[in-house]
Amino acid sequence: MNTAARFAKYALIAILSLLVTSGVATATHAAGHNEHGVSVGSGLVALAAGLAVGLTGIATAWAERDIGSAAVGAMAEDRTLFTNGLILMVIPETIVLFGFVIAFLLMGNMGL
Repeated sequence: MNTAARFAKYALIAILSLLVTSGVATATHAAGHNEHGVSVGSGLVALAAGLAVGLTGIATAWAERDIGSAAVGAMAEDRTLFTNGLILMVIPETIVLFGFVIAFLLMGNMGL
């Protein structure tokens, strides 16, 4: 499998994890509160926010592993490919940033 196909696979995993965690958060918005004033929905939203960051981090690590090894191999053969390798290494990091944005949005909407 080539690098572009691997990146697409890992990006799909990250996007699906973001969709699942945001779906868990919206489905549990109307849960009741316990004696400490914290609802079950708030706990599940915090769990969903953690999953959003964690799963996107794992997907990014997998993508960077493959892209990084290919970039180092390409730069070993031709030093002019450094810029291209650097750009390709930065692209998966945006997936983690999306995970952080989703987590902050989830936590902000629940008042946590």
